[in-house]
Amino acid sequence: MKILILGAGQVGSTVAESLVSEANDITVVDTDPAKLRMLQDRFDLRTLVGNASHPSVLTQAGIADADMLLAVTQSDEVNMVACKLAASLHNTPTKIARIRATDYLMHPEIFSDQNFCVDFSICPEQILTEYICKLIEFPEALQVLEFAHGLVSLVAVRVVADGPLVGKALRNLREHAPHIEARVAAIFRHDGPIIPQGDTVIEAGDELFFIAATENIRTVLKELRRMDKPAKRVMIVGGGNIGRRLARALEQNYQVKLIEHNKKSCERLASELTHSLVLNGDGTDENLLAAEHIGSVDVLCALTNDDENNIMAALLAKKGGARKVVALINRSAYVELVQGGQIDIALSPAQVTIGSLLAYVRQGDVAVVHSLRRGAAEALEMVVHGDRRSSNVVGRRIDEIDLPKGATIGTVVRGKEVIMGHHDTVIEAEDHVIVFVINKEMIRKVEKLFQVGVGFF
Repeated sequence: MKILILGAGQVGSTVAESLVSEANDITVVDTDPAKLRMLQDRFDLRTLVGNASHPSVLTQAGIADADMLLAVTQSDEVNMVACKLAASLHNTPTKIARIRATDYLMHPEIFSDQNFCVDFSICPEQILTEYICKLIEFPEALQVLEFAHGLVSLVAVRVVADGPLVGKALRNLREHAPHIEARVAAIFRHDGPIIPQGDTVIEAGDELFFIAATENIRTVLKELRRMDKPAKRVMIVGGGNIGRRLARALEQNYQVKLIEHNKKSCERLASELTHSLVLNGDGTDENLLAAEHIGSVDVLCALTNDDENNIMAALLAKKGGARKVVALINRSAYVELVQGGQIDIALSPAQVTIGSLLAYVRQGDVAVVHSLRRGAAEALEMVVHGDRRSSNVVGRRIDEIDLPKGATIGTVVRGKEVIMGHHDTVIEAEDHVIVFVINKEMIRKVEKLFQVGVGFF
């Protein structure tokens, strides 16, 4: 697939890195030559310095025969104009724009074919806000991701030493709670993947990914590890786009304190937020944290634009007694260093966002894609079409499907019914099948497996 990416920031660079490894023809456009040089040094792709909203730049970048335009610059207006030009001048098949301003998102008609011709819009800040809300709702989890319009959830947890299943085989999960349907899709031990079998023994420190009906998530968590108390008090460091959105999303159900160093921003936040306490100060000030009773905080989210400040605020909060700390970190090298240490969760905005983009890039009918373990693995919701003659999966039991090594079917959603993926489960047309792939090199094989043969058409 020939893909034109506009913007070499965190989102654009992460998408380019993910897609170039899958044999796509990638061109990246940005006004910053230094960012483009870094990309070109690391990956096999084309780059072009220029303004992404200029017709001549788009033409030079190869928009005429591009299959997809990903407009993810920092400017909503540049992204929308680029989509309009791609549609008007070159009839580009798929156009995706990053849109940050709520004002635009509240008027979806401006993205229509009669206006800016944006086929799909994504808002990274909103995606990240919803992601953090789930982590606060389930404080035991490292990741909580939804499929099938919220009917199914995939949850990652770290097994603690005193967990009820430590030292026991996976088959004990079903014996321990026979009334709960859940499936362990993958285990990561010492950062290496393990394909779960019935006799796989759970060890303390394991990172377990399990799939279950969303309504059963809390019950399954109880079986896997000691449950934390529900979060009540949340402290947010940073009142930018993400911090403001998160405070607004949480303030009706949690006690929220927001620390922002800029006085004018504090005044604006105080007028916008109705139930949150807004404090003017520095989130890395140990005395301020102590004065605001950091030891009684259930979750601290450090969400400024500065990675180092976020890391320091999270470390100081943990030292001061905060139960769980989450740090927003843009640099992937930092994420690898701090994840799982004193900082409970290190969030990479680009990795959280990328799944929304990958769903449009994946071949076949892919409803949802979630990037896992900082891009090392993926979970895909594939919609099955065809019949036994035209499809490699329809009418077959799961143990008859030739899945690539490292890929497992976790759940099948049929209408509103959630069916755990056992060996004798038969796949039917129009099922939504959730596939966990621990090796990204196998993604193309999984996509090909679920595609309908030519005879179907």
